[in-house]
Amino acid sequence: MSTFARVARVVNTAVTPLLSAPVIGPLLGKSMTQISYTGRKSGKRFTLPVAFRRQGDGTILVGVAAASQKTWWRNFQPGPTPITIELDGVERTGTGVAKVGNKGTSVVVTLDDV
Repeated sequence: MSTFARVARVVNTAVTPLLSAPVIGPLLGKSMTQISYTGRKSGKRFTLPVAFRRQGDGTILVGVAAASQKTWWRNFQPGPTPITIELDGVERTGTGVAKVGNKGTSVVVTLDDV
């Protein structure tokens, strides 16, 4: 495991409980949440905290910082791939597709119940 992966694991472990903390959770929840997905090769279920932004068309944009150092977003290529995302305290299902472009890498989530 690389140094980057080790640091990311520690940060994710620290951030996850903060998302449900009484005071700080609602503040973080405006731009951070958790996603869950099944690894396409391993078949394992993964949950991790991510930064997100709601799009005007009802989709959710999950940013992938330092995408070249991360592998999780590749599970959404070519997509669409099932995903669960927590929004406003409610788990919602949908599909995700990884997009790589000039402005970086993101996973575009389309919710099932929009």
